[in-house]
Amino acid sequence: MNIEQIKFDKNGLIPTIIQDYYTKEVLTLAYMNRESLEITLKDKRTCFYSRSRQELWLKGETSGNYQNVVSVKYDCDADALLVEVKKEGPACHTGSESCFFNSLFEAENYSNFSPEKLYNLIKDRKVNPEEKSYTSYLFEKGLDKILKKVGEECTEVIIGAKNNDNDELRYEIADLYYHTLVLMIEQGLTIQDIKEELAKRHIIDHKVKQEKMGGEK
Repeated sequence: MNIEQIKFDKNGLIPTIIQDYYTKEVLTLAYMNRESLEITLKDKRTCFYSRSRQELWLKGETSGNYQNVVSVKYDCDADALLVEVKKEGPACHTGSESCFFNSLFEAENYSNFSPEKLYNLIKDRKVNPEEKSYTSYLFEKGLDKILKKVGEECTEVIIGAKNNDNDELRYEIADLYYHTLVLMIEQGLTIQDIKEELAKRHIIDHKVKQEKMGGEK
């Protein structure tokens, strides 16, 4: 399909959903006209049309939060676009990873959980602190407080394992995981950073070799 078959509305615009390539989280809804779509396809970075300013705008041009395009798809009627991106920073002007962080309703559904969603929620508490939020409190107290909590949770994980109590162990590992994410955000690390580090190590075999080497000394 070529661009001639895309159905722009009467104002020459098409709604465009931006989705994170790694997490599949919806980042924002914006609009493109023919020119901004052509620029997006050519430069492989999202370019939109601002309805309020009535002008083109390249995402990240002023903030540095560029969105590198992985794919551009259209729906069955060819009147809406879905763009997958690898983002270089928050998608929202508020500093949130996604523009969709306000909730009218959300059913309790554990299957919707993902580490990325938790990471983004924690990061939002750093960018947009809330008075009664424990997460915001940790960021306010700073690195030493966060490190203290990580250390405490490490000890609790060990105790849970020594007690041979899987319910306790599961609870404490979850606490450790949460506080580790807080630490990562405080230090500017992402989940993708950790994934890439693990991938390049081939960690399973590598760790076995390290243990064997240690035993031979």
